[in-house]
Order: sequence, then C-alpha cells, then structure tokens
Amino acid sequence: MKILGIDPGTVVMGYGVIESEDEEITLVDFGAITVRERLEIGERLKQIYNQLLDVILRYRPDAVAVEQPFVAKNVKSAMAIGRAQAIALLAAAGKGIPTYEYAPAQVKQRVAHYGASGKEQVQEMVRLQLGLAEVPQPSDAADALAVAICHVQETHLQNLLARQGEG
Repeated sequence: MKILGIDPGTVVMGYGVIESEDEEITLVDFGAITVRERLEIGERLKQIYNQLLDVILRYRPDAVAVEQPFVAKNVKSAMAIGRAQAIALLAAAGKGIPTYEYAPAQVKQRVAHYGASGKEQVQEMVRLQLGLAEVPQPSDAADALAVAICHVQETHLQNLLARQGEG
C-alpha cells in the first residue's frame, strides 16, 4: 500500500510518500509545496491544490493521511491550516483516494509511542523507522512522513483488532 502523508499549511505544505508491505515501511519520496506568502489566500490555495494534484498523479497513492490542525491558543493559525487541510482532502477525494485524518497527538503516539513527544523526537523516529542518515528536510516533509507512518501503524492496529474480534 502506498500512502501519501500531508502536513497542511497555506504557505508550505509538506508531503511524504511511503510504501508499506506487511511490517516493512520504505520511503518513496518527500518534499514540500511552497507558495509565496504575499499572495491572496485564494490564489495560494489554488496553487497548493494544483501542485498537490501533480504529486497525487505522480505517485498514485492508495490512501492519503492528513494531519488535523492543532487548536490551542492561536485560532487564526488553526483556521488557516484547516483551509489547507480541506484542499488536501478535496484533491484526494477528487481522484477517488480514501482519506484519513489524524490529530497531532495521535501522530506522536503512533510514531514515537508517546502522545506528548516533541517535534524533534518525532522527526528522529521518522528517520530511524525509514532507515535514513538524516532527518528529512524541510521539517514539514518530515512531519508529513510522520503522518503517513501513523496511518500505517493505525491500519496495522485496526487489522489486528479485527482479527482478534473474529477469533
């Protein structure tokens, strides 16, 4: 199964593509979609959407996993990230690809085994799990890979629970 992970943003949107077979996870590619911050929000979202469609067409993922916005004190920032999240969901749905959303704490729990892990700890676990020499850059791409790995772990867990329920 090929998974496209997305770390949404309205200026930089990280993406990471991994392949999962049984318990093995391999890196396919990662990067970031960037747009000029000075553009009007509608134009930025349009450009992100078009570039994301290019990524989807290039890698043809079986699933798209998107991180949900973290709402703490900065509601304006969470709203902006929510717009980018909607663009990612729309791009995947338009191509008939199932989408999955994960909260930041859920991503941390699945990747680093601790829901309150720091950003650096999660990125280091991404590096280790993918057997990379260095943490992927930019950090948005590393975060997107974490979301993709989270989806793999969540899928394995759900399959395990389903098999236990059958037995």
